[in-house]
Formats: sequence, structure tokens, C-alpha cells
Amino acid sequence: MTRIVSVITPVHSPSIKFLPDAYESLTRQDMPRGWDWQWLVQEDGQAGVLHGVLPDDPRISLGTARSGGPGVARTLALSRVDGELIKVLDADDLLTPGALARDIATLEAMPTVSWTTARVLDLLEDGSTVGFDMDPPGGIIERGSVLEFWRRNNFRASVHPATLCLRTDLVFALGGWMALPASEDTGLLIAANVVTTGYFNPEPGLLYRKWPGQATGQAAHIEPNEHAARMKIIETRARALAALLPDLSTTSARQ
Repeated sequence: MTRIVSVITPVHSPSIKFLPDAYESLTRQDMPRGWDWQWLVQEDGQAGVLHGVLPDDPRISLGTARSGGPGVARTLALSRVDGELIKVLDADDLLTPGALARDIATLEAMPTVSWTTARVLDLLEDGSTVGFDMDPPGGIIERGSVLEFWRRNNFRASVHPATLCLRTDLVFALGGWMALPASEDTGLLIAANVVTTGYFNPEPGLLYRKWPGQATGQAAHIEPNEHAARMKIIETRARALAALLPDLSTTSARQ
């Protein structure tokens, strides 16, 4: 029986042009024996922008629903999940070769680890790449450590939420992604961190495309009032979870 990692990608119109590149990065993954991926591509809206964009691959599942932002799109895609693991992949980003295999290997070898992240390289428009200069050492990420780093460093996390791979049970237990207009992936990362143990792989797992149309590059993303509200909601939720579950086991692995 084939084991599945479900890759979830929300899509809105400006990022459609990058989807074929994301798909190619998936097809280049060398999967461990007995494993395969499914790709859950969810349009944030009902404009039919996904029609004809991707090849006829049975591993691809397309979804559409009324627009609610990327967090809602990601969470709606959970209705089609077949995998025991869930991997994040934004429409304009690229997985590096071996990224899925490393995620799977870590989560299979370490039952007390519930999620993984990896080093990210920014992919600039000229094709060059730039890394983050504050990556943690490779290895275990203790409960609460990402939240505290994020709070001390002007709401910048120590690991990148765009590289998350999580046990499916954990994602459902946390309610999927937060219903925020942005930072919903950071919200999931920090919530996962306060209730379970994670792992950081120092090998690059993602090329994070920097381009003028990306949502995080728009002025609305850093509008002070909304930004402050998002950060407060993320932190308050995380601290509430930590307070409710102080002795929670550090695994959400399937029994």
C-alpha cells in the first residue's frame, strides 16, 4: 500500500503563471520506496483560473470555492487529503530536490517529532539565491522556542512556515490554517510549536521566489493596524494553547 504526503497549494490569479514550475519541482522529487505525493491545488475563488494550467496527472486534485484568502483555501483543501503527512507549497515557490524525502525520513525516524522545517533560499528575479542569516542549528526544535524567537525578533520566526511538513492529525487538531488575510502559515507554525516538538533540516528545502506580485511584498501586508492585529491573534492563540496543554506529549504520531 502506497503511503502519501499531501502537498497543499493555494492559488490566486497573479501566481498562476508559476504553477507549472511548482509542479516540475514536485516531479523531480525522488520519493522513498512505498511513498508518493498528491497535490491539492485550491483556487482562492471561483474564476476557473486553474483550467488547463496543469497536466493531466492523477496525483493532482484541483479545488475551487468562494474567495476567503489563503488560509481558507488551504483549510478547504484538507477535505481532499489522503496523506498521513501534509506539506506546504506556495504556488510561486519551488521544492528543492530531496525535500520531501528528507521530511519523510525525519518523521519516520523520530516518532516524537510532529513537524519539520528546512532552510530556505530566496530566489531572486535574476536567478540568484540568498539565504537567511539566523537559521538555527539542524535538529530538534523544542516546544515554545519558535514563539519566543518570533516575539523577540519583531515577529520574524526562526524557521520558515513555507517549508512546513506536518503530521496530518496535528493539522486537523489545530483546525488547519488561521482565518487571517495573511500570516496564516506563521499562525500554524507557532501553534504547532507550542504543542509539539519539531525538527529543522539545515539543507535547503525550498526556493522562495521574490517577485513584484507576491502577496507578502504588497503594502497591505505590512499595514500597521492589520499587521498588529494579526500578530496579536497569533500570539494569543499560541499562548492559550500552551497554557491549556502544558503537559501534552510531544508527539501526534498515528498509533
